[in-house]
Amino acid sequence: MTAIAAEGRDPIRYDLVVRSRQTVLPEGTRPAAVAVSGPAIAAIAGYVEPLAAARDVDLGNLALLPGLVDTHVHVNEPGRTEWEGFTTATRAAAAGGVTTICDMPLNSLPPTVSVAALADKRAAAASQCWVDVAFWGGAVPGNRDQLRPLHQAGVAGFKCFLIDSGVPEFAPLGAADLRSVLGSLAALDALLIVHAEDGAEVKAASGRDFGSFVASRPPVAERRAIEKVIGATAATGARAHIVHLSAAECVAMIAGAQAAGIRLTAETCPHYLYFAAEQVPDGATEFKCCPPIRNAVNREALWRGLEAGVIDCVVSDHSPCPPELKASASGDFGVAWGGIASLQLGLSVVWTVARQRGRTLDDVARWMATAPARLARLPAKGRLAVGCDADLVAFDPAETYVVDPARLLHRHPVTPYAGRTLTGRVRQAWLRGTALLDPEGRAPDGEPGGRLLNRG
Repeated sequence: MTAIAAEGRDPIRYDLVVRSRQTVLPEGTRPAAVAVSGPAIAAIAGYVEPLAAARDVDLGNLALLPGLVDTHVHVNEPGRTEWEGFTTATRAAAAGGVTTICDMPLNSLPPTVSVAALADKRAAAASQCWVDVAFWGGAVPGNRDQLRPLHQAGVAGFKCFLIDSGVPEFAPLGAADLRSVLGSLAALDALLIVHAEDGAEVKAASGRDFGSFVASRPPVAERRAIEKVIGATAATGARAHIVHLSAAECVAMIAGAQAAGIRLTAETCPHYLYFAAEQVPDGATEFKCCPPIRNAVNREALWRGLEAGVIDCVVSDHSPCPPELKASASGDFGVAWGGIASLQLGLSVVWTVARQRGRTLDDVARWMATAPARLARLPAKGRLAVGCDADLVAFDPAETYVVDPARLLHRHPVTPYAGRTLTGRVRQAWLRGTALLDPEGRAPDGEPGGRLLNRG
């Protein structure tokens, strides 16, 4: 990166100009210069066009991406800050090129199922976020009267489970509750995002054998739950979104619902697109997540669903916990907490595989920035376009590195990616025009300047 000070230029028109021969714009990648005034993108110009600016950064052949938007992050603060917190989660996000996160309503205490709990969450997050943060509300049995007030308070939408969530304070919705909640949300045009597994199809897991754990949460568990979501969404006219889709056999069903005009979208996660069950050693509980990583054939089918546009988003489902809960001494998949923390690595993980499949940075930006921003109704995010927030990422698409857990910034650096060679490294990120990372691009530098967002 080359920085050019604007000495002798009078008057200064822009605060910042960032140039790249690979600028990933909504209409495609081309050489361009992004000009920033205050917190927003003010102009998109030619790569070599003279522009008066306080600071002019030429990335050369490094790519310039929109800041990523990760709509599936469990920060866990307040209440379980020893698992993860806003400072550590947002530092990891910034280092990974994620400039906006949407915090899930669980596993914090209290869960975000009331306006009062949302106020607690916002108070906990204040002044310690390195990136911008939006919030999901929760839909649980008995809080239907809180849905409208939470919506009016600016949550991005509502999260529910159709199976035990793993924490007692966030109970699942039954079939009647699901339809009732969707009916209420349809009147608000609010989104319900759903952990879609059917508990009747899930069996208790135990032991070190990963294959047995995968078999305990079979694809039919996802299929039966998604069938319920489709039926209830069709009956109410509501908007619904399937989180962390793992079972690729459900892609055709989701595509059919979309073709029929049902307002249904879906996401998947980097770990489902990178790993295959055949690669997971017995007892390696760092790979445990729910629903589980499945086999290589399933992984290929998920990629095809993503490439076809049936799956819209790729987001992390960042769900860390203390090491003693994740890596049990016995390697028992029935005991270990289910969740993979990858906020800092997601862009590299997805790009590593996407480039091998002939996909482009345009695809990655659509999956990991534009579509998640649209899902959460954050219109100023996820695009390099005039009027949008100047959330930018300098990305080296050719650099490779080996994942060293000691360099990860989330609270507990337990990761299944340890020792893996990934392609593509974030070199710098800007949040509303302010550089976030130290000169080496390793960690946030300065003071946290993230804002707490309301849905647009």
